[in-house]
Amino acid sequence: MRGVGWRRAAGRIGWRRITRQIGRSVAVWAVSTLTMLALALLLPDFRLQSADGDSATRIALTAALGAGAFGILSAVVWPLLVRLLLLVPALVLGLLVFFLNGSLLLVALRLNPTGRGAVAPETAVIVAAVMSAVASATGGALAVRDDEAYRRRLHRLAARRRRTDPPCATTPGLVFLQLDGVGHDVLTAAVDKGLMPTLARLLAADGGTQAPTHRLTPWHTDWSSQTGASQLGILHGSTYDVPAFRWYEKDRGEVMVCNRPTSAAELQRRAVAHTGDGGLLSVDGASRGNLFSGGAGEQALVLSIAARRRSRENRSRAGYFAYFSDPANAVRTALSFIAEVAREIGESTRARFRRRRPRVSRGGLYPLVRAFATVVERDVVVAAVMGDMLAGRTAVYADLVAYDEVAHHSGPHSRDAEKVLARLDRSIALLARVADHAPRPYRLVVLSDHGQSPGETFHARYGLTLADLVRAGCGLHVPRRAERTHSGTEARAAVRAALRRPVEEGEQHRPARRREPIVLASGNLGLVSFPEVRHRMTKEEIDARHPALLTTLANHPGIGFLLVASAAHDGVLLGPGGTEIPLADLDHDPGPLARFGPGAVAAVRRTHSFPHTADIMVNSAYEPADGEVLAFEEQIGSHGGLGGAQSRPFLMSPLELSEPTAAGERLTGAEQVHRVLRRWLGELSGPEVPLGAAAEEEERAA
Repeated sequence: MRGVGWRRAAGRIGWRRITRQIGRSVAVWAVSTLTMLALALLLPDFRLQSADGDSATRIALTAALGAGAFGILSAVVWPLLVRLLLLVPALVLGLLVFFLNGSLLLVALRLNPTGRGAVAPETAVIVAAVMSAVASATGGALAVRDDEAYRRRLHRLAARRRRTDPPCATTPGLVFLQLDGVGHDVLTAAVDKGLMPTLARLLAADGGTQAPTHRLTPWHTDWSSQTGASQLGILHGSTYDVPAFRWYEKDRGEVMVCNRPTSAAELQRRAVAHTGDGGLLSVDGASRGNLFSGGAGEQALVLSIAARRRSRENRSRAGYFAYFSDPANAVRTALSFIAEVAREIGESTRARFRRRRPRVSRGGLYPLVRAFATVVERDVVVAAVMGDMLAGRTAVYADLVAYDEVAHHSGPHSRDAEKVLARLDRSIALLARVADHAPRPYRLVVLSDHGQSPGETFHARYGLTLADLVRAGCGLHVPRRAERTHSGTEARAAVRAALRRPVEEGEQHRPARRREPIVLASGNLGLVSFPEVRHRMTKEEIDARHPALLTTLANHPGIGFLLVASAAHDGVLLGPGGTEIPLADLDHDPGPLARFGPGAVAAVRRTHSFPHTADIMVNSAYEPADGEVLAFEEQIGSHGGLGGAQSRPFLMSPLELSEPTAAGERLTGAEQVHRVLRRWLGELSGPEVPLGAAAEEEERAA
């Protein structure tokens, strides 16, 4: 009898859910019908009656049937269209949203049994977009008090992938959310200003009575303070032989670029071989929006697999389907995309009229790149993480690149960048809400891969690029009008991967003439290589070939220091006024490195030991008083070398997890962060991820 009672109770609950769902569907249908009627009154090319006129009842019936048909087609046909269009580049798919939605409306009116509906194709796009947005808003408003309905609606994002999987564990899972380029100082300032109330509540920095649930810890990057090195170290436990964002490898005759799909795949392969394990996410993990997979079985928008053909093992672009399969999501993102493009054009125009300094060019395709990073990438990645949480995955790592992209061109402390931080905080709040409905508890770790240092460009201050200065030091011809270097940001490469376009011409190495150096820029870090010499050149060899080069570079006011190999001292640091300090002597005489702060000596020595370190490593000048550096790229917020906030990212972790380091110790290097994250996975009784031989040796040494 007790079992019968339970079945009856379950049946009543089931009927209540069905009744609520029917009620919501009817309400959405009614609102859509009213919306269609209103649009027919406002738009001259959209009508719901015959040319001779119809009664109000017939017009209302036409609108109701048309709205119903459009809703059914959106629910049934739209997901099939998106799945078929996965072969279309992802950004193109976003731009096709309006056309596809308008086509569905035309079909819905054709299927209308009253035969009265008619609309011009261009007007159909507007009508369909408005109706989808209104239907989405209505459905969300009706479900806001129904937690179970909200949970079911979000769960559809993950249901297709988890139907055949076993039930998830009951132990807590970990979500690692990377806010790309947000330095420790930027985060604390944003929390203090009230720009990020969600993080403020977690840190109890909002003045409320709630006790803090998280701690905030700064950490310090290596010399190469950029996403490629940091994320490779965090996800795969190795930053070995990643001297910069881009560098020339003499043994392969190729320029490596961290955000190029082929280079990312090769770097991931090398890291796995170096550490001996698959990565942080190798057991029941998901990688979303990252340069590298971390060994995850579930991947979306992962650059290291973007160059491979799509298969069951390569599902990067399938992440778009989970989001765009809902037409309301597609329309909302497309509208936000257009709004962001308009916002960027307005902000850049205002900056030009007000003659703000420093300033870089923000024309061309940049407004589209920014909109992709701040809208499309954010929406798709957040939706994918929501699906992972509702599917109960153990470890999820996601990268949101919005702030980094905007700060490069607007400045790390600009009003533009602050607005992006506020929107990122809302995304974190949404994920926290989803965690309340997940099938297992989740702990949220928020971190960054590097910061950004402000400052004008090297070209803007001195009227020439680093490549021009190198050519002058080599006695080569310098063009009278110097060309500007392009900004190679993570989001720009993500757009190219989404469009399946090749890398930019400037990033591909073209065979150089003899005695023509290759000069590459990674923020305020420059690399000079001589391709005709197969080994890393020493100071003695460089002086013999180009007697004025090292002196020209070291004495330039825009350059802080140089690192070169040395036959006499293994490696030497060069600075202005003839400064030449062997690396072994830097502990008691850091010379130019003194102004770069603690850890600079160790970072330079480690980079010197890499097999692919350039012949000449050039770090720009740095002013500690204002934290400014000089970027060798077209960026007014830059990172990649030493100097200022770019080397100080943050790690924000739950208090129930152990302290990242012992009291008084510095958290230094992405490899150490990797070991901390592995430890936390173990503390939550998650799967034991083997460290691998190399990592175990480093752990014992630490």
